[in-house]
Amino acid sequence: MTPATLPSVDQAWVEEPKIRNYLLNETHPHGAAKAKFFRNRGFCSEDWNLFRQALIEQGKSNPVVKITANEFGTRYVVECHCVTPDQSNPCIRTVWELKENETCPRLITAHPTPL
Repeated sequence: MTPATLPSVDQAWVEEPKIRNYLLNETHPHGAAKAKFFRNRGFCSEDWNLFRQALIEQGKSNPVVKITANEFGTRYVVECHCVTPDQSNPCIRTVWELKENETCPRLITAHPTPL
């Protein structure tokens, strides 16, 4: 059986505020630990588009490990390697949502996977 892949990943939507104000914001009450992790791997707010591209590539290159449906649509969890500027390429988890009647999955969050 072939592992599931993120649908329409070539059209994936990663918002600038999601990256700058959350995933790379070391003062965010819920995102500070994630920001430290990603910044330590070479990502920065000034070049947020590099992180955007890495997240989309992570969604494209790795399998979907969990699919759940809720009132907002379908959520897809993708796990493993993400290309980083420091070339450590850690395993991370991204969560994407595809709303009903939409064709582009949207990034909900990203974080390091538990060891």
